[in-house]
Amino acid sequence: MQTRLADFIKDTPEGREADEILRSCVHCGFCLATCPTYQLLGDELDSPRGRIYLMKQMFEGEPVTHRTQLHLDRCLTCRACETACPSGVRYGRLVDIGRGIVEQQVGRGAPARAIRYALRRTLPEAGVFASLFKLGQTLRPLLPGRLKDAVPAPPPGAAGDWPPARHARRMLVLEGCVQPTLAPGINAAAARVLDRLGISLITVPDAGCCGAVSYHLNAQHEGLDHMRRNVDAWWPYVSGEERKGGEGMGRGAEAIVMTASGCGVTVKEYGHLLRHDPAYAARAARISELSRDISEVLAMEAGPLAARLARRRDGVRASKLAFHSPCTLQHGLRIRGMVERILDEAGFELTHVPDAHLCCGSAGTYSILQPELSQRLLRNKVEALESGAPVRIATANIGCMMHLRSGASRPVDHWIELLDERLADASAG
Repeated sequence: MQTRLADFIKDTPEGREADEILRSCVHCGFCLATCPTYQLLGDELDSPRGRIYLMKQMFEGEPVTHRTQLHLDRCLTCRACETACPSGVRYGRLVDIGRGIVEQQVGRGAPARAIRYALRRTLPEAGVFASLFKLGQTLRPLLPGRLKDAVPAPPPGAAGDWPPARHARRMLVLEGCVQPTLAPGINAAAARVLDRLGISLITVPDAGCCGAVSYHLNAQHEGLDHMRRNVDAWWPYVSGEERKGGEGMGRGAEAIVMTASGCGVTVKEYGHLLRHDPAYAARAARISELSRDISEVLAMEAGPLAARLARRRDGVRASKLAFHSPCTLQHGLRIRGMVERILDEAGFELTHVPDAHLCCGSAGTYSILQPELSQRLLRNKVEALESGAPVRIATANIGCMMHLRSGASRPVDHWIELLDERLADASAG
């Protein structure tokens, strides 16, 4: 694609990156067949190719309207188009740049700004979110139907024990922002699974939101600040340097484990997003190198894990299970089939899920900001997941899990919790 960028952007880092991405697009249209919003709306401006044309016009200095903003807002950033693209167009990065520019040029009305500000002040702040969640649970019985449905049900059961840090091999885990409140059992289950394999999983109190919420709400500088805070928090643990107070860290952590694929895909991009910051570029790149989805860690420990699973009781086999692979896992991190292989090895009977590449409609804050489209995608996804008559549904991201729970008739859990249950059965046997 030929480009002629306007003066306001052509000599900026974002402009140079956008120009490179635009030039890689060959207009083939393969992306249309995989785009959830194009399938729902049938408007090419709600497809990756159409949005690329809109962004190209904007970068070249053409007038920008709220209509342009609407089409970009409707994008889920699911990145299914990147998986389908034969030219390797980095559409997700391009749409981040484009949204930032359109926000500057056309702005938003006061109600929209207020909603986005509230989301940035609550979701990334674990303590604030936990307090609001408790308040919502207290008031839930008094709320009318729609508002009551918007307040998630309390987490089922307790998180369970977190094993002590007793192994020479150590890995860090990102606690995140909403997951500790909505599903505290996920990281605890991951810690127990890794403990059985001789690895201690450690939390770092000063690490928090990965930065995705703010960054994808067009508060990029705020999102980058979240990323810098995490780099600072993790660095003593991965470098072996001394912590405050004089406690030596010794050997650095082997990896930074992600149990939410949405956070994982963002942390994997720290090195790229902070590459122009001389104070953080090298450390951010190292953090991205060390970031591992929990499935990647277990795949590297396949032998010991298989030995553990082989001890399960004779005749114990799980009922049918449907696995929803989040967009951030299969399209963002490009991890496909890995979780399914682990679950199969654990004895779960996985059902076929039609259109497994399509988004469930959660997409971070999308379910809040685009509720109508999100609900249509949710209904389609639940129908696909339940078409094989599974007893349970599993996924790999907290946002997908909570979204699916709101529409599914079967229990929905994180897959690492199911694996932890299976390993506990194996130990008991």
